[in-house]
Amino acid sequence: MKYIDLYHRLEKEGLFIFNLSDLSRLSCHKKDLVKRQVSHWKKKGWIRPLKKGLYEAIYPTRRILADLFIANKLYEPSYISLETALSYYSLIPEVALQVTSITTKPTREFRNHYGYFQYRSVKKEAFVGYQLRTEQGRYVKIAEPEKALIDYIYFALRDKNTLNIENLRLSKLKLK
Repeated sequence: MKYIDLYHRLEKEGLFIFNLSDLSRLSCHKKDLVKRQVSHWKKKGWIRPLKKGLYEAIYPTRRILADLFIANKLYEPSYISLETALSYYSLIPEVALQVTSITTKPTREFRNHYGYFQYRSVKKEAFVGYQLRTEQGRYVKIAEPEKALIDYIYFALRDKNTLNIENLRLSKLKLK
């Protein structure tokens, strides 16, 4: 399997982030062969890992992917929430230094060349209140503004047993 042929297939399928199963399906090769080729392509600098088993193609054309899109793909199912969503909607004046998401899976953190990604776990019943938005031409699952605030309050009370809403510095104009 030639890398450039696979690259064009990935591009055609819109798979800007992919795993070994995706490559095996597109190439019709077994995972063992695909795994060896992925190792070779990583050494050549044609693909880059985002986490173990998840990659992006960076040769011949590297796409700039939104960190919100990457956050949704790193750990599924998940949606952007908490400080990241509050900042996204300009409900707080600070810019989030990490991308925070909600998931039904165990809590996790990932670091890669795009940044720092944190996932907080909730019960399946609480995994609601998000919408699909378009960021840099890609769909992203992000909490609605009210849900991001509810998620923030929930984790603040759960982690600290107190909530100082003044420290959050919510934009009162945006809340109306």
